[in-house]
Amino acid sequence: MARASLQPETDSPLASAAVLAGAAELGVDLSASQADRLARFAALLVRWNAVHNLTAISSPASVLSHHLLDSLAILPVMSSIFGEKSCRVLDVGSGGGLPGIPLAIARPHWQVTVVDKVQKKVAFLVQAKLELDLSNLDCIHARVEEVEAPPFDLIVSRAFSSLEEFVRVSAHLLAPGGRWAAMKGVYPKEELADLARTRPGIRVVDAVKLAVPRLDAERHLILMQRP
Repeated sequence: MARASLQPETDSPLASAAVLAGAAELGVDLSASQADRLARFAALLVRWNAVHNLTAISSPASVLSHHLLDSLAILPVMSSIFGEKSCRVLDVGSGGGLPGIPLAIARPHWQVTVVDKVQKKVAFLVQAKLELDLSNLDCIHARVEEVEAPPFDLIVSRAFSSLEEFVRVSAHLLAPGGRWAAMKGVYPKEELADLARTRPGIRVVDAVKLAVPRLDAERHLILMQRP
């Protein structure tokens, strides 16, 4: 049987088979139902983006590589930390639901909260929750520093801010023993130096270089913890 292409035609809807193939390259196992939900999420993102300008990425092929697979790429690392345990996850500055919604779909035993300060983006997040029937997803319209909630085991951000700012605005929400996970492009050498200088109590646990299928760009995951 011919292998499903990871990069469908630009104007074609994203096929769930392409999602499955891309996730398999990452080492992420998805069910057919999960792949279908991710493909539906991609279609919803493209449709809303035409009106609400949620992301600069607009074609289904680019949504697959730059958004879905880019978000799922952290899961092998997270699995090595949390295993199959249930955990509470906060996606800071979620925007179009990335990486929060792909994580909620791929890990239904996680309780994922997405927060953004922009109303139109949160309206999209709420619509995605309803259309995709994501009972493990909560959506909050607020600045993260104003959020009051039980502590989270994992606080993640994707292209949100500097490492120091990310830690500063979300520190009150991290559970004891929890992790911050900052998704970055090139290795953030200057940000790491600034973090060490301004917040010496924060420990950088690991800096993992990620490989995302069909994405010709550097990706790094910076994991941080309190002492």
